[in-house]
Amino acid sequence: MERRTEQMHERGVSATVFVCTNERTEYAACAAVDGGDIADCVRDWLRERDRYWSEVAVAETSCLGMCSEDGVAVVVQPHDEWFAEVTVDDVPTLMTKLFGAAEDDTTATEPTTTG
Repeated sequence: MERRTEQMHERGVSATVFVCTNERTEYAACAAVDGGDIADCVRDWLRERDRYWSEVAVAETSCLGMCSEDGVAVVVQPHDEWFAEVTVDDVPTLMTKLFGAAEDDTTATEPTTTG
């Protein structure tokens, strides 16, 4: 076993976005509601801003315990942010809320809040 925490920090990686892509047969899970597409959208958002694997890593994961027919479970660590029912359309707003928009980012939208 080799500990690589310092190497990751030297590269600048400060967060990991975990996207559930779990598949179940007994009920709808994240794979069935676009988990893979959401992981791709998260990666694309980061790549467009040159932040993928330089500041933020992305990992597809199995069940995060928030299955829903309405969207995918996403967790961001070490921010300890947990989201359920994330859709492809939510990704730009979610990523902007968590990681900010680049100065020249014209695709960013203001995050919506529910009270």
